[in-house]
Amino acid sequence: MPASLEPAQRNIAWAQHLVIIYPLWLGGMPAVLKGFLEQVARPGFAVSRAVPSAMPRKLLKGRSARIVVTMGMPALIYRWYFGAHTLKALKRNILGFAGVAPIRETLIGSVETMKPARRLLWLGTLTRMGSGAR
Repeated sequence: MPASLEPAQRNIAWAQHLVIIYPLWLGGMPAVLKGFLEQVARPGFAVSRAVPSAMPRKLLKGRSARIVVTMGMPALIYRWYFGAHTLKALKRNILGFAGVAPIRETLIGSVETMKPARRLLWLGTLTRMGSGAR
């Protein structure tokens, strides 16, 4: 394992609540986030090293998560027309597979055209969520 991953894994192992914030980028999550998750959630950390005939154990049980996704399109369109596939994959295939639950989500759409007052409302909402780890 690269030495640069050890601090990230220590922080995740210590944390009770994970917060992942990312912009929707060309329909998916940014490659740097995807690469980070692939590296940090390796077998032996997020899931046990699988015995050939058994499902791996979930090693991140007892943690919750909040995923915040910002995007240029309206959040409703991302969720219902596009099916929020990137968000679903992150929740089920990475965090859920490792045992993180519950996993809550916040979608913030139309950020490029959002008025300053609306941005302040969102910042207040996220601040309140963060103080209550919801």
